[in-house]
Amino acid sequence: MAKVQGAIEVNEFTCKGCSLCVEACPTDVIRLAKEVNAKGYNFAYMFDPEACNGCSNCAMVCPDSCITVYRVKLAETA
Repeated sequence: MAKVQGAIEVNEFTCKGCSLCVEACPTDVIRLAKEVNAKGYNFAYMFDPEACNGCSNCAMVCPDSCITVYRVKLAETA
C-alpha cells in the first residue's frame, strides 16, 4: 500500500491565530509562529512537514478557511 504524504498551506494574512488547528492536528505538525501578520496575530504554520498525513482535521476546524490541505501518494520502495 502506498504511503500518503500530506502538506498544508496556511493563508497567513487571514489567519487569526486561534490555534484550533494546532489542537486538531493528530501528528503535531502545526504551530503558531512567533512573528505576527499584518493584523497582529501569530499565524499558524507547518512546523514538521514530514509528519503530515493530510488528514484535513486542521482545515475542517478552521473558522476562517485559511488552510488548504494537499495529499500525495508516495511510491513504494522495496
